[in-house]
Amino acid sequence: MRLLFFAGSTREGSYNKTLARLAQHIATANGIEGVLVDLRDYPMPLYNGDLEAEQGPPQKAAEFKALLAEYQGVFIASPEYNSSVTPLLKNTIDWVTRVRAKGETGLEVYKSRVFAISGASPGYYGAMRSLLNLRQILEVGVGATVIPQQLALPRANDAFDEAGSLKDKAQQTLLKDVVEKLAIAAKRFAG
Repeated sequence: MRLLFFAGSTREGSYNKTLARLAQHIATANGIEGVLVDLRDYPMPLYNGDLEAEQGPPQKAAEFKALLAEYQGVFIASPEYNSSVTPLLKNTIDWVTRVRAKGETGLEVYKSRVFAISGASPGYYGAMRSLLNLRQILEVGVGATVIPQQLALPRANDAFDEAGSLKDKAQQTLLKDVVEKLAIAAKRFAG
């Protein structure tokens, strides 16, 4: 069983990259194969139906869809931009649905694996509003299974120590629970 981890940000020093990296370390420390990727390696133009009609989906969308297909479980760390997900994350999800083999709807890669979501923000709500939107996009929009456990990490600018671990023991426990429940659900889902 394999888990994929990524953040909905390409920023250097992103709190959500730190959160995704920490979640991946938790998986690895517990004997679960976990791989961290950066959306920076999968640049895609802003979705445009005319562009798609002229050129088809971008190659990076096909590559990211193929990457998703290699993992039974996916952990997404979502920043919050104006009470929602980042344009980068939404655009990536949308473009992947446009990569279709003959007879496919484009949603199969989302429907055939399980997702966990969490988010970090310097604000009081800890990216909770982006997680509400992301859950809706994944569950309602693309038909994915998303586990109920999640971590909304407030005051992210002061939540991590110099090594990238969470300072607060309760938050550490909650993140471990999210990763553990993702692994359990992914194993059951794949089985």
